[in-house]
Amino acid sequence: MRQFFGMSQRGNLAEAVSGLGNPQLIMLFSNGEQFETHVNELEKLFPQVPSIGCIGMSYDTKVVEKGVGIVAFYDGVSAAANVLEQVSVMPVKYIKRLENDVSRINGQQNDTICIDLCAGNDACVLTTIHSVLKHRNISLVGGTGDAGKVSANGKVYEDAVAYALVKNQNGRVKAYKENIYRQMGDYRFIASRTDKANYVMGALNGQSAKQVYQDILHVTEQEIKTQTFKNPFGKLNGDDVCIVSIKEVEGDALTCFRQINDSDVLALLELGDYKETVKNTIRNIKQEFPHISAVFSVNCLFRYLLFNQNHYMQEYLEDMNMLGNHAGFVGYGEHYNNRFVNQSMTCVVFE
Repeated sequence: MRQFFGMSQRGNLAEAVSGLGNPQLIMLFSNGEQFETHVNELEKLFPQVPSIGCIGMSYDTKVVEKGVGIVAFYDGVSAAANVLEQVSVMPVKYIKRLENDVSRINGQQNDTICIDLCAGNDACVLTTIHSVLKHRNISLVGGTGDAGKVSANGKVYEDAVAYALVKNQNGRVKAYKENIYRQMGDYRFIASRTDKANYVMGALNGQSAKQVYQDILHVTEQEIKTQTFKNPFGKLNGDDVCIVSIKEVEGDALTCFRQINDSDVLALLELGDYKETVKNTIRNIKQEFPHISAVFSVNCLFRYLLFNQNHYMQEYLEDMNMLGNHAGFVGYGEHYNNRFVNQSMTCVVFE
């Protein structure tokens, strides 16, 4: 299979798709002002080609912040694209669509990936999708777009998740997740006074969550929102740690970018040697995939901001491009199989 990336910093879709011929799947990453227009234009240019899209930044060796980016797969790919609606209420109502698509492309563990672009309620969405994918051990990589909108096959949806099933006809696929944080000291917390609907964490070990965070890190209330770039929380899940980003302060509580439940066990994390972590990821992928056709990744907005602050983003994209054909988008939350994580990178590698 092959991967195409085209972009227009001016938001000119014709420029972005220039040179794209016979795609088997198209992913659109647009800006808030032109999203609906781009969705309609793309469907006219490539009718009947499966497509998904969202509002967000994209990249290959450069970042498209406000224009439009196109990622497409072709030459040895089978794909299906669709949408689950009413994700804030009952996404399972539309699960038959996913079941039919999985059967139609006959996806299997080693050759198929599900890529999703979500408009919200990520944890519930991932549980719903995983209920189908788990029967064939198909992995998932994806993320959350901006403004609560996604597209599928030429139509814009709100309160929905767009997904694409991609089968590599000539090789393997594998999903990866990268964490640039490590546990800080021996801090362990039991969350309480949570508001699941609004992602609020009121207390840690019975004390104000805001005060606990401030006392450990010696930061002001105003600094908490940016301190999370260096010190997010981590939700312990067996041997794995799901990163939890802080969104804002709400009284004595902290509002997060993912759901925290009463009695969840949390750790405090600190930024590790992210450059070395990226090199290790690249090294690991190369060892497992000597022949790489493409890499599609999702990077968290907070990682993007952190890398930019440290003048590393361009170097990062150039390093990832050493794997071969690398492209992706910047999300507001990352998906890895049935897990919703923050401040991470997830990707799929095609042989």
